[in-house]
Amino acid sequence: MIKQKLIVQNTLGLHARPAGHIVNVASSAQSSVDLVYSEQRVNAKSILNLMMLAIEPGAEVEFIIDGPDERKIAEELTELFNNKFYEDGT
Repeated sequence: MIKQKLIVQNTLGLHARPAGHIVNVASSAQSSVDLVYSEQRVNAKSILNLMMLAIEPGAEVEFIIDGPDERKIAEELTELFNNKFYEDGT
């Protein structure tokens, strides 16, 4: 199991497009992928679960990834967050 904290670095926070990117990565996993924010833990493979959290820019989130491809998924999520979900001109 991998627990990984990441910061939402884009200017608009976790709106539909970034949530969709997270769901795409999580859904490609054989592992379970959960996101924890503000004491709520949700399945990161569900866009509705992610959207209901209303995660703002600058927020810290934690992913809990457990399964055979956990390291690969953790790396993909880190790249996604570090690239600001490919928004903000990146």
